[in-house]
Amino acid sequence: MTRRSVYSAALLVFLAASALTLASIIIPRWISWDSQTASGTRIHYTYGLHKRCSSLTHGCTHFPEDEDCHGGDRYFCSMWRSVGFLMSFAIVMEGVTFIAFVVLISSGQQKRQAGWRIISAMVLFVGLIQCASMSLMAYLYENDDRFFPGWRLDTSWILCTISWSVMVLTAACISVSAFLMSPEGGYELIPGEG
Repeated sequence: MTRRSVYSAALLVFLAASALTLASIIIPRWISWDSQTASGTRIHYTYGLHKRCSSLTHGCTHFPEDEDCHGGDRYFCSMWRSVGFLMSFAIVMEGVTFIAFVVLISSGQQKRQAGWRIISAMVLFVGLIQCASMSLMAYLYENDDRFFPGWRLDTSWILCTISWSVMVLTAACISVSAFLMSPEGGYELIPGEG
């Protein structure tokens, strides 16, 4: 049976993974390219979910723009925007899961004993959403012509990968603890009544 301490520890790990998710969305470094000119000038491009940054302009612009999405590039834009949507959806689901954690931790023993199924399913679902986002980004990186040799998956992609891995592991730990841990102290059933 899952105890309050297990849920509390899982909530802390979940919040840390959620912070990684948020950072991966905010930091515009999903895919990057670095180069150096013959004169020694360093050129750096990064693509985030919603911004494209360049060391040449010393700033960031919204991405993808309408001009990035014509002809054959429509497929790329649809996939890129799908990753952005999935990551935003993951954040929303993380908020819902956080509320479920708080309700479960603050409720009675019976709800905690039965609630592990819901919480572990919600945490697993968030992890799978992020895994899908990470996979789509890796697919674009490997298959789109704009990412020629020299481009690399960067910090935000790594943060997303760590986040979904921790989420899946957390869901598994909650589920395992439900079967391996003894019931929480409290009232016991009267013999013959159970």
